[in-house]
Amino acid sequence: MPYGIRRAFVLGMIALAVGLIFLVAMRYVPGWQQFQWTLLQATPTTDATATALAADAMRIGLVSGHRGNDSGSVCQDGLTEAQVNFDTAVRVADQLRAQGYTVDVLDEFDTRLKGYHARALLSIHADSCTYVNDLATGFKVARVFDSKMPEEEDRLVTCLTTHYTASTGLRFHANTVTFDMTKYHAFYEIDERTPAAIIEIGFLYLDRQILTRKPELVAQGIVDGILCFVENKNKDVGTGNDEGR
Repeated sequence: MPYGIRRAFVLGMIALAVGLIFLVAMRYVPGWQQFQWTLLQATPTTDATATALAADAMRIGLVSGHRGNDSGSVCQDGLTEAQVNFDTAVRVADQLRAQGYTVDVLDEFDTRLKGYHARALLSIHADSCTYVNDLATGFKVARVFDSKMPEEEDRLVTCLTTHYTASTGLRFHANTVTFDMTKYHAFYEIDERTPAAIIEIGFLYLDRQILTRKPELVAQGIVDGILCFVENKNKDVGTGNDEGR
């Protein structure tokens, strides 16, 4: 191979390697994920892949916990967690669609979860329908333990926590977040660029009244939390000062 061609080939490979290292490194720079979404939505393009990604910027995924697989927790009168989860997911989906978002309501082990790409994904579950003690009341929100975009997913968790508390009056039951939540299977199936979280909307035993008799408050808390995140309405959401409203 002539020297000039060989030299050009080597330089090209070096440039490619440097570019790949840069892209990998930038994934861990705070705010990079948000910048990618902002740039994607603000820059017109005719490229088919970029167009599909832009459409996903208006897509929200909702996993209806246990649906299509099992009942989840079961109450003595036959009420199941899967029923409550699905009712909540449908209510949330309807409200988000009214806001112009494309919403997918997914089963627990939906085949669409593999490589799923969206602006955000939330898995909706409820807690036990067995009496534990008087402290077994409230909700939980968590993101994957080994997040590749912790700043982004922490903001999603904070938005959901703040707005769900405001809507339902339930307290954040942080000390009972489980390994099953932080290692939730769907987190490892979806596209790694999709920010995701899981919520336990309340205990079916002590919180049953609000979960079944005031489901609109449950759904509203989730909707407000998701909108807070996807529309970046409140960078200081933890303060309770929702500047976007």
